[in-house]
Amino acid sequence: MSRVRAVRKQVLAFALGLPGAYLDHPWGEDVAKVGKKVFVFLGTADGQEPGMSVKLPDSREQALLSPGAAPTGYGLGRAGWVNVPFRGAPPAGVLQDWVEESYRTVAPKRLVAALDEGRGTA
Repeated sequence: MSRVRAVRKQVLAFALGLPGAYLDHPWGEDVAKVGKKVFVFLGTADGQEPGMSVKLPDSREQALLSPGAAPTGYGLGRAGWVNVPFRGAPPAGVLQDWVEESYRTVAPKRLVAALDEGRGTA
């Protein structure tokens, strides 16, 4: 398995491990949702340029420094969404931090509280 495919798999597993998160396939793409809201777009498993789109109100500028990163299209970039290609991306831990930030932005407060409780940070 290529490094980018491994990173994609790791990011998806992390996202789906967050409280209330589940996998959905709108538009034929893999997305992680909480409630009815998407918090990470992952495209298709066989996509030409594997990467993710996440909503980053705090880390947007940092993420845009990643090689190939850009505001997400379809007007989502104005709302803080960023496309981050996995090729040349920061370490998986940073990608996971961004997935968690996106999750915290869209998840119900009770699920964010459950996440914090599970980590002993409540």
